[in-house]
Amino acid sequence: MTDSDREGTALDEQFHAQAVVGGRRRRTTARSRIRSCLPVLVVLAIVLGLLYVGVTRGVDFLQDQFGDPADYPGPGTGQVTFEVVRGDSITRMGQNLEDEGVVASSDAFVDAASADPCAPNIQAGFYLLKKKMRAADALKIMCDPEQQVTSTVLVQEGLRVTDIVDTLVEQTDFGRARFERALTDRAALGLPDYAEMNPDGYPEGYLFPATYAFGPDATPETMLKAMVNRWKQAAEEADLEASAQRLGYTPHELMTIASLVEAEGRGDDMPKVARVIYNRLENPGSQGTIGRLQIDATVAYALGEKLGVQLTQEQLAVDSPYNTRIKPGLPPGPIDSPGDAAIRAATHPAEGDWYYYVTVDLRTGETKFAETPEEFAEYKAEFLEYCETSDAC
Repeated sequence: MTDSDREGTALDEQFHAQAVVGGRRRRTTARSRIRSCLPVLVVLAIVLGLLYVGVTRGVDFLQDQFGDPADYPGPGTGQVTFEVVRGDSITRMGQNLEDEGVVASSDAFVDAASADPCAPNIQAGFYLLKKKMRAADALKIMCDPEQQVTSTVLVQEGLRVTDIVDTLVEQTDFGRARFERALTDRAALGLPDYAEMNPDGYPEGYLFPATYAFGPDATPETMLKAMVNRWKQAAEEADLEASAQRLGYTPHELMTIASLVEAEGRGDDMPKVARVIYNRLENPGSQGTIGRLQIDATVAYALGEKLGVQLTQEQLAVDSPYNTRIKPGLPPGPIDSPGDAAIRAATHPAEGDWYYYVTVDLRTGETKFAETPEEFAEYKAEFLEYCETSDAC
C-alpha cells in the first residue's frame, strides 16, 4: 500500500469514527430532550385530569342546583310506620322520610309540599308508608288525617305509676303484667343513674304526663320508654341537673320536690309552694316546723290511698319513710308524676319567707301563704269558716 493509500485509509477511518461519534451525540441529545419534556407532560396530564374533574363536578353542581331532585317513580314496596313528631318542619319530615328510605331525597318531598296547600296541615302521628315511594304520593297520605294509625293515650299530671299502668291497660291491648315487668328494667327504660325506684321497684315520677300517640307496632316497653324520653325533654328544658347543683340538692330530690308541688299546688302558686318546701328543709328550727314538711299527700302515698281522701289520726301516724307528718326532710322519692309547671317550680322556686299555706277556697283554688304560725292560724280559721257555708269540703 502506498503512502497515499495509507493516508486515504486513515482519513476514511477518522471520518467514520467522527460520523459514529456524531451519530451517538445526536441520539443522546434527542433522548435528553425527551427526558426533559417528561415533567411537562406529567404536569399537563394532571392539569387535564383536574380540568376534567372540575368540569364534571361543575356539571353535577349545576344539575343539583337547577335539575329536578331525585325522586322514586313509585309506587314503592313493603311497609314503613313513619312518625311525624309534633313541631316537625316540612324539611325535617323530608329528611326523616329520606333516612327511612321512603323518598329518594328530602328535596323531592319539600318541592312536593311547596306545591300542595295541604302540607302545613299535616298532623303529628303515625302513617303507614312504603319504601321508595314517589314524594308526592307520600305527601298525599300524610295530608289525610284518616290515614293516621295511632292509639292516643292521655296521662294526666299527678298520676302515680300504678294509675298510669291502669290507663295504659285500659287504652291498649296489653295486660298489666307486661307493663309491670317493663317498669322494672331501668336500663331499657333509659333512666338516668340518679333516678331511684319506689318500694315496688318502679320509676315513680319519671313517666311524664302528656298525650301520647302510639303506632301500631308499639309495645309496653316502647310506650314506657317514650314517657321517660318525654320526661328527659322536660328535665332538660327546666335545666334540672344544673338547678339541682345550684340549689344544693340531687336531681332525684328535685324530682321529689316537684311531685310534692304537683300534689299540693296549682297554677301560679306552684313556685310559692316550692319555696315553702325549701324553707322548711333548709331552716328546720324556724317558725315551729321542726324540719317536717307535714304534707298529707305523702301519707296517702304511703298508705296507697287516693290523693284528697280524708285521713284518720291513726293513718296520719303510720310509720313510713314517706310520712312527712312524723319524719323530717324529704320522702325517699316522688309520690306522683309532676308536669312541666311543677318541675319548673321545683327548679325555680319563688322568693319569700313562707312556711305555711292554706287553700281557703276549694272551688277556686285560692291559696294564702303565711310566714308565721299565727298568720297560718288566721288563714286556717278562714278555711274552716268557708267550709261551714260550702259543700266543697
